[in-house]
Amino acid sequence: MRIGTPLSPSATRVMMLGAGELGKEVVIALQRLGVEVVAVDRYPDAPGQQVAHRSHVIAMTDGAALRKLIEQERPHLVVPEIEAIATDTLVEIENEGLAEVIPTARAARLTMNREGIRRLAAEHLGLATSPYRFADSLEELRAAMDGDIGYPCVVKPVMSSSGKGQSVVKGPSDAPKAWEYAGAAGRVRQNRVIVEGFIDFDYEITQLTVRAVGASGRVETFFCDPIGHVQVHGDYVESWQPHPMSPNALAKSRNMAAMVTTELGGRGIFGVELFIKGDDVWFSEVSPRPHDTGMVTMCTQDQNEFELHARAILGLPVDVTLCAPGASAVIYGGMDAKGIAFEGLQEALLVPQSNVRLFGKPESFVKRRMGVALANGKDVTEARDRAKRCAGLVRPVPA
Repeated sequence: MRIGTPLSPSATRVMMLGAGELGKEVVIALQRLGVEVVAVDRYPDAPGQQVAHRSHVIAMTDGAALRKLIEQERPHLVVPEIEAIATDTLVEIENEGLAEVIPTARAARLTMNREGIRRLAAEHLGLATSPYRFADSLEELRAAMDGDIGYPCVVKPVMSSSGKGQSVVKGPSDAPKAWEYAGAAGRVRQNRVIVEGFIDFDYEITQLTVRAVGASGRVETFFCDPIGHVQVHGDYVESWQPHPMSPNALAKSRNMAAMVTTELGGRGIFGVELFIKGDDVWFSEVSPRPHDTGMVTMCTQDQNEFELHARAILGLPVDVTLCAPGASAVIYGGMDAKGIAFEGLQEALLVPQSNVRLFGKPESFVKRRMGVALANGKDVTEARDRAKRCAGLVRPVPA
């Protein structure tokens, strides 16, 4: 791979579609490798836009606007960081040779929609998943739940992220509220949901899987140590690495992750979410980009997930070595306001082996992720305790 000089005719240009906290870290990793980065988001002053060479604000679901911007900037690589993108336009862009889409335009389109990736995993690859049905109306949702899905079950929009629009339905009376919440909170407003049967799992993990050029000169598959995490209403609140697993469960998890990511193709990091019970493993979801639970790798691995993604998409070697047990804990906004401030950083950073990342989001919501605390320890139990203490000492306050 030949890397040029930013802001010159020889520049290697990457366009990030989505510039949140994950995109920001990818931008930083790319810039450290001498890449010129253009950050795009639906609102101004997004975290990644604050550190990119240039930024643009567009509705990324508007295919015409997206095409116009790509034709204007002429990036070598287009890197989606969120799901809400006009993926049909990305397929056209890739087919026309205007830019390479990471990992591929097909992968972006399939994973934007839970229906596409679930059918791929369960019906094409034959992977074990929870029982599922799709519904286009409240009546269809009720019929699915009253039929073979049963209660409790989980209702999600087919297009959403970070748990938005997700509900646990315990009985028939919960159905209308779940239907309305899914419709209002999805990335793209549409009346289609997936309803999943509940799996009585012991724990869930994120298996970060990297497709990168290896010593052979061909794309190979690399695995990070498994990441355990806690979710509330489908949204990650803490994670840790490594998560202990039986050898059989780990082997099955990596086999599933390899099957899905090989089918999606391309280069880059994938966050494969899996349910585990004993030695049994079920596929849940996959994101073809860095994963929010993977922020823990900023304190556990020699190359964190953002550096792995940057290296992989550029065709450079990767190293997935785990250096130390660690954990992350979310820092919430705590209020609905613009331009808030934070106190307590001095006390938080007195927690041994801790660190804080504040994302710089211009607007706060009560449950919006505004930062993350990171910590190491002699084991994940100590690291989790330190990360939660560190996060709890950071106090959002009005500006």
